[in-house]
Amino acid sequence: MKDKILILGGGSWGTSLSILLAKNNKNVYLWVRDLEQLEQIKKNKENKKYLPDIKIPDNLVLINDYSEVIKEVKMIVLAIPSQKIRELLNAIKHLLDPGKIILNVSKGIERSTLKTISEVCKEIIPENPYVVLSGPSHAEEVARDLPTTIVAASENREISKYVQETFNSDKLRVYTNKDVKGVEIGGALKNVIAIASGISDGLGYGDNTKAAIMNRGIIEISRLADKLGANKITFLGLAGIGDLIVTCTSMHSRNRRAGILIGEGKTVEEAVEEVGMVVEGIYTTEAAYKLSKKYKVEIFGNYKK
Repeated sequence: MKDKILILGGGSWGTSLSILLAKNNKNVYLWVRDLEQLEQIKKNKENKKYLPDIKIPDNLVLINDYSEVIKEVKMIVLAIPSQKIRELLNAIKHLLDPGKIILNVSKGIERSTLKTISEVCKEIIPENPYVVLSGPSHAEEVARDLPTTIVAASENREISKYVQETFNSDKLRVYTNKDVKGVEIGGALKNVIAIASGISDGLGYGDNTKAAIMNRGIIEISRLADKLGANKITFLGLAGIGDLIVTCTSMHSRNRRAGILIGEGKTVEEAVEEVGMVVEGIYTTEAAYKLSKKYKVEIFGNYKK
């Protein structure tokens, strides 16, 4: 019998990964919190709000109540904004058996505690193995079967291999890594650099400026990550420079698009509203600033002795 997988979050990334797994012939459930949105997806056979023109496979099961399904699945995918994960974990922890795999695909740092998502999970559900999936992977392109590479990181190699085998397809290649902290920090902080790159574009600056922002950005990200216990080598790979490149250069990137709007003169609030989706980098900028002060690391020009 095939393992069952539950994806929590009906945004672009959660929907895209659900489609991928359904095409991989997996037993996958997609939980959509908003009932109206769920009914629209069922009716239209597509998530018009987040992934227009992408067909939802018939074998993808859409649900609005996860309470029964969650007991049956082997793996739960966290595909909601990072600032909402603590609330969700507290809501589901009594339903989780030890050993049920938690796969995080959000990219952020908890603003109130400055913790990575792995640290939040370890605090609330310490008995559940944790994996983070990250890398240069726009949901829009994965859903359209465009060739993509990402990385699954876990302290447990057997678990990261399981995720690799589950998500690998003809068009998606998953690599494994044991540097959980590095992969998480790379995925979170590149959003800050993407906003800065967007602001540069919005101001009318050129490629030279963007190259400088990206290059200095990855150096400063790895500098802070080193203080937090990550491996600097990680930032030469998919979760580091790879994710940074795609997020800073593509119009699929909500963080870059928000930055462009800010550079053109809109307020942060106006920019986020126009993008129409959660812009994780806005929250991560604050967390990164606080972490740089806490660990006395100069990043983004924020700390000087």
